[in-house]
Order: sequence, then C-alpha cells, then structure tokens
Amino acid sequence: MKKILLLSDNHSYIDDRIIHYAKQADEIWHAGDIGDLNVTDKLQATGKPLIGVYGNIDNAEVRKEFPLHQRWMCEDVDVWMTHIGGYPKKYNPAVREEIQQNPPKLFICGHSHILKVMMDKDLGLLHMNPGAAGKHGWHKQRTMLRFTIDGKEIKGLEVIELAGK
Repeated sequence: MKKILLLSDNHSYIDDRIIHYAKQADEIWHAGDIGDLNVTDKLQATGKPLIGVYGNIDNAEVRKEFPLHQRWMCEDVDVWMTHIGGYPKKYNPAVREEIQQNPPKLFICGHSHILKVMMDKDLGLLHMNPGAAGKHGWHKQRTMLRFTIDGKEIKGLEVIELAGK
C-alpha cells in the first residue's frame, strides 16, 4: 500500500503546507509546470521518492531532470502521467491514439489549473488532475490530491485545499 501526494502547476512556488503534506506521503507525484528546480529539490529533501514530468512553462534545466511522459506500475496499477493530456472525451491529440490503444488504469495530467477527477468508462481508466498548487494563474483555490494505491485499488481520495492564493 502506498500513500500518494499528487500536485501540479507550482510555477516555482512552494511553501510549508505543501511540504507538510509531502512528508505524510510514501511517494510524491508532480504533473508538471514545476517552474524552478528549487520546488522539486525541496520535495526531494523530504526523503520521499518523487516522480515528475515537465510542463509547458518549464525551462531546459527542468526538462533535463524530468521527461514529458512517465508511465510506470505503482503496485498493480498502470499509471501514465503527462502535463498536457486532456480528459475523457477531450484527450490531447498528442496522447489520444496511445491512450485509446493502450489505456492505463490511472491517467494523470496538470496544465488546466482545474481540479478534476473522473472515470473514462469507455477506456476503463481513472483520470486525475490535481489543479494548481502554486500561486500563478487564474485559479482561485490552490489544490492537491492525496490517495492510496493498494494492489489494484485506488482509494481514499482526498482533495487538499491550500490557503492563500
């Protein structure tokens, strides 16, 4: 069983509240728009494993550290994470063919700054977008997601709302 903290769209911002939740997780997943490696350095300083992808605002330094896509097994769950992926019925053209031919069980993206969790019943996958953990952007509420993966199950989903935009 693994407790996951999922965040995205920091745009170079990190604070003690984010670190507080990161320390409680078994793994930290970042869905892009990191902004500055200071963000991921502080997340890694918690001692928790970090899996991340770069986003559209990320510079060459961030892109050297993190790939555009990550696909891996977490316990018995096939996970695919990318920054600009879209959502069920409106997948980004760059991922649409692959997601239809070889769907993961969990598809994660960021970019929109809109927290969204929904099933794709056609493909049998769960889509998650944690919203934005940073202060830059049009969102009114900073958010992250926390959940558990236990074997084949994704459970215990919680929305974390962070104070101060």
